[in-house]
Order: sequence, then structure tokens, then C-alpha cells
Amino acid sequence: MIAGAGDFPLLFSREARKLGYSVFVVGLKGFTPKEMESEAAGIEYFRLGQISGPIAFLKKAGANKVLMAGNVRHVSIFGGIMPDLRAAKLLASLKDRKANSLLGAVGDELKKDGIELINSSTFLEHLLPQPGLLSGSKPDKDGMRNIEFGWKAAKALAALDIGLTVVVKDRVVLAAEAQEGTDECIRRAGVLVRAGGAPAGRLLPGLAVVKVARPDQDMRFDLPVAGTATLESMKEAGASVLALEAGKTLLLDKEAFLAKAADYGVSILALSPQISSPQI
Repeated sequence: MIAGAGDFPLLFSREARKLGYSVFVVGLKGFTPKEMESEAAGIEYFRLGQISGPIAFLKKAGANKVLMAGNVRHVSIFGGIMPDLRAAKLLASLKDRKANSLLGAVGDELKKDGIELINSSTFLEHLLPQPGLLSGSKPDKDGMRNIEFGWKAAKALAALDIGLTVVVKDRVVLAAEAQEGTDECIRRAGVLVRAGGAPAGRLLPGLAVVKVARPDQDMRFDLPVAGTATLESMKEAGASVLALEAGKTLLLDKEAFLAKAADYGVSILALSPQISSPQI
């Protein structure tokens, strides 16, 4: 596994171990959780931007399949990384440095050495929600129109590989995710509604967070995820509804996530995309 930040790498490792697999981890300095050291059969740390070293480590461990799990903020590529020669050649060959382009190219490099990059939800398929109402009550007709509007906006954003999340109210996009990430996007929307006079500390009807997958989502990397941190940001912003794409959004620590949503009074819907509008 190539392990970024957050709980995702830990969840995968624990599920894999339950199934009898040994997990060897390519750790990323400054990102990989320290807890991975007690979870892994072997771990070695590398700087972001190295490719040759991680491939050599995986081959020495006898791994012919690898999974990417966890967050690495894409803006890190602007933070003075020092690529090795192989990574430098890869970067020079890219038409752009969007997540899909960059991570897809890494997958191609792994394949050259006989290592297959596999679906990031491997062993965690039970954390991908099926269509339906997961928590709270279904929004009324006007609320669903608001979500449908947000869905179209989020899909347009995702198609350009800019971000996956928008926050909407009364069919107006208050915030759209870029490189700052979902939680900061939600908080920015909260700042706007509070500046407009909305009361602090209260969930606002009709303030919805809509998170989707890319139209051509590659399930090998950069899956949409939601967890308790998402709910904390929503509570702070006053968002009362979270609409997610069914089958393509990973719910981290699903039981705790749904319990906190119920405690906060947040409605969560997993929607199945259709040609014109999303459906439960």
C-alpha cells in the first residue's frame, strides 16, 4: 500500500489483516499516520516525489499489487518536492498536473515493473453506500431541487478535475471545492451564511453539501471520502444535508459516522446518478 494521511490506510490495513494478508507500506514522509508502523508487515518511508525507491521496496517485499489509500494534498506538488530522476521524467511528460493525470501516470510507472495498481476500495466495499437515506429525514421537494442543482454544479466541477464538492442554498453555490479540500470548502460557505446574518450554532434548513465522484472516476485512486471530520465542518458551517454519490464514496468508520450524523441532526443521502438528475 502507498499510504497517505488520515484513517483510510489504517482501515484498509486492518481489513486486509483480518483476511490473512500481510501489508507492506510505502510511507510518505509527513503524511502517513505513525500508527501504520504497528499495522504493517513492513514499512519504509520516502519523500513525496520519489518513484524508484518505492518500486524497489515493493518488489523486494514480493508485492505485485498495490493500493493507494489516504490523503495527500495536491498542493504539495508546489511545495518544493525533490523528485528522483524517474519522477522528474514523468512530470516532464505530463500535459498537466491534475490529480487524474499525475496519479494515472504513477499507475503506468508501476505497471512497467509488473506491479498492478488496484481499486482503492478493495476489502472496503461495505463502506460504499447503496442508494438511500442513510440518516435523518429526506428533504422536501424544494430541498431535493436544491440538491439536484448542487449535483449538476459538482459534476461540472469534477469533470474539470478541480474538486468534488459544492455547498448550496436556495439553488445558489456558496462555495466550490478546489485544492483546499472538502472541509475548508464547507467552512468557507459557513462564513458566508453567518456574514449574511444567519444565527451561529444552528443547522440551517436548505444548506446542503453535495459531494460527487468524477464522471470518469478511476476507482484506483482519489476516491471521494466522507467521515466524522466532514460532519464537524458541517456543524460549524450550519449545513443540515449531505448528499453523496452512492457506490463511489467511501464512508470512513461508517458506524461512527452515521451515529454522529444522527447526533447532529444531519440528513445524509446516498444518490444514484442519472442522466438528468440524481435519484435515491
